[in-house]
Amino acid sequence: MFAYALKRIGLGFLVLILAISSLYVLILAAPGDPASAMLGPRATPALRAAITEKLGLDRPMPVQVFNYLISVLQGDLGIDLRSRQPVLNTLKIHVPRTLELLGASLLISAAIGIPLGCIAAVRRNSLFDRVVGILSVSVIAMPAVIIAIFGMLIFAAGLGWVPAIGAGDGEGLLSRLHHLILPAIAVGAGWIGYIARLVRASMIEVLSTNYVRNARAFGLPARRIVFRYALRIAVAPTVTVIGIGVGVMMGSAVFVEIVFARPGIGKLMYEAVILRNYPVSLGAVLAASFILIVATTLSDILNALIDPRFIEDSE
Repeated sequence: MFAYALKRIGLGFLVLILAISSLYVLILAAPGDPASAMLGPRATPALRAAITEKLGLDRPMPVQVFNYLISVLQGDLGIDLRSRQPVLNTLKIHVPRTLELLGASLLISAAIGIPLGCIAAVRRNSLFDRVVGILSVSVIAMPAVIIAIFGMLIFAAGLGWVPAIGAGDGEGLLSRLHHLILPAIAVGAGWIGYIARLVRASMIEVLSTNYVRNARAFGLPARRIVFRYALRIAVAPTVTVIGIGVGVMMGSAVFVEIVFARPGIGKLMYEAVILRNYPVSLGAVLAASFILIVATTLSDILNALIDPRFIEDSE
């Protein structure tokens, strides 16, 4: 198990290096000039050339990528072209807000989706199963931004149950949680249905296996068979999907953070791209890539803990 964990962490680090290199090339290949963005349209060609040389953008692309990787490994992500503050300081403000949103969204989707899928599998072809199936497909088909907008109109503007904008900074923990409810539901709602369908399909397969039949033949209580034995195996594919789904949720969080004016990686990335703020763009994308790689690595390790056969299948 320890060797498998080290292998997955090493692979994740390699993927992160490749992701940083690719994203650096893609962002610099986008239209726009960092020197012009920093100095404004009235800057002279000589001044733009001096800033370009100072930023190291006049060097060959492989050299730029190598220097950026070395800087990242040293904890230097560059300087914000607008605020003149280190990009790392900016990320320290925004990354925790996105992690709060992703964590709450995952908690909501898993806490609701797993029990629904489990009960739907046990009561297969019942009215409850059919209702869960219809609702699951419905929420899967709804984009997070649509849920966010209608949630804001109904529950924030209409009923006044939750705040409409902001993250509740400086107002205490309860206020932050209050501001987090609607954005987390908007991001995680689609995954409630997806997880429910996945758990249902996996549970139906596990409940038909020989060891479950043997447990029933020995007279073990049905509740113990379902929740202690079958669900443990059935939830393993869901853990993998949740790890991968962090990336999808990250994309949804971009729009949700804009709708609710929440400080986060998504909103920061959007503003940086609009302003051609390349260091911040790279830093935000790097942070998002790091979160995704950590999530997928942890999901694989957790799968191996739940079901040791996962280690043999991956080799």
